[in-house]
Amino acid sequence: MGKTDYSIKPADIFAKAYKFTAADDVKAMGLYPYFKPLTDTDGNIVVIEGHEVIMAGSNNYLGLTNDPRLIEAAQNAITKYGTGCTGSRYLNGTLDIHLELEDKLAQFMRKENCVLFSTGYQTNEGSIQTIAGRNDVIFSDKDNHACIVVGTLISNARTVRYQHNDMAHLRKLLERESSDTGKIIVSDGVFSMSGTVARVPELVSLAKEFNARLYLDDAHAIGVIGEGGRGSASAFDLLDEVDLISGTFSKSFASLGGFLVGGREVIEYIRHHSPAHIFSASMPPANVATVLKALEVLKEEPWRLERLEEISAYMRKGFRELGFNILTSESPIIPVVIGEPFQCLKFWRDLFEEGVYTNAVVPPAVPQGQTLLRTSYMATHTDDHLDRILDAFRKVGLRRGLIDHNGHSLIEV
Repeated sequence: MGKTDYSIKPADIFAKAYKFTAADDVKAMGLYPYFKPLTDTDGNIVVIEGHEVIMAGSNNYLGLTNDPRLIEAAQNAITKYGTGCTGSRYLNGTLDIHLELEDKLAQFMRKENCVLFSTGYQTNEGSIQTIAGRNDVIFSDKDNHACIVVGTLISNARTVRYQHNDMAHLRKLLERESSDTGKIIVSDGVFSMSGTVARVPELVSLAKEFNARLYLDDAHAIGVIGEGGRGSASAFDLLDEVDLISGTFSKSFASLGGFLVGGREVIEYIRHHSPAHIFSASMPPANVATVLKALEVLKEEPWRLERLEEISAYMRKGFRELGFNILTSESPIIPVVIGEPFQCLKFWRDLFEEGVYTNAVVPPAVPQGQTLLRTSYMATHTDDHLDRILDAFRKVGLRRGLIDHNGHSLIEV
């Protein structure tokens, strides 16, 4: 193997990479919280670097990733169809179970049509850039997920961003546009960092008033909230009022891939025009079979949704009573604001040593001074797991001087 030349030459496109030392610097301090390999897991308890810790950072909301029924379904699919499709859905990569899943998801979400994508990220990126064209305007919440942001950037449409969940600001932006302009409002259904639910009733009302279409990314909402787990619009009994709803299979459905549901003609247009759909290999058989089984379990075991709601309320109450700032969380995503980046990384390490795994989120993913530990919960977490997580936060919070014994925050935000 040849030796890489790391010398920086004038106008070298690699210069930025050679100058990037932040990750190595944090690793040298023993504070690096990313790309940690799991060597064993049952979903709730994982082994990382020889440490057995409670997983409090997974999007496995229904607790199905290790369910034997899903594992069996995946194994059976591999036996029947092989390990992959070796082509796009457009050409040779469509299996009968792809069509079955699209049909069942459309029925489940009470929409006319459904199209699958190979990842949740591609779903939003590929759908937004396809449906919004040169003479259109996209109205995007400032806290929307990166895949939505990228979808707007590569679209030929003009994009304006409104303040997070600020309906007055969105109204002002809508008022500035001509009535002849094609408009679409795009928002996360549940925001992935704050756990806040979108203000769907107001979004629906504004979309109707200004003749705009409404697109909700329910990656963290389907299989989590709403009637039967049908997501954020369902939580407000407004499924019929939302034009397009996207979802992912990498969270509640314990697999990989994504989907978009909506009106028949619109979905057919996206199916035949989206580069992300046409030029990507289709979902492997095992992934499709896993989602089909997960959807079946979701329908048959409503206790998982009930337990998830119960756990979320318990943990929000527990964190607040300890004195932690959890922003405006309304879901199983509960952020705990720590403050400065190194304080956050130290807190993460201390929690890990106490037997709890969380996700450290630092700028630019969050504003300066508001680094946080993103916690998220599964229907299969036990009461003991929850109390151990809260106890670990209490111990580390007191040790680091972020809370006091009276349940008050000592963090300046």
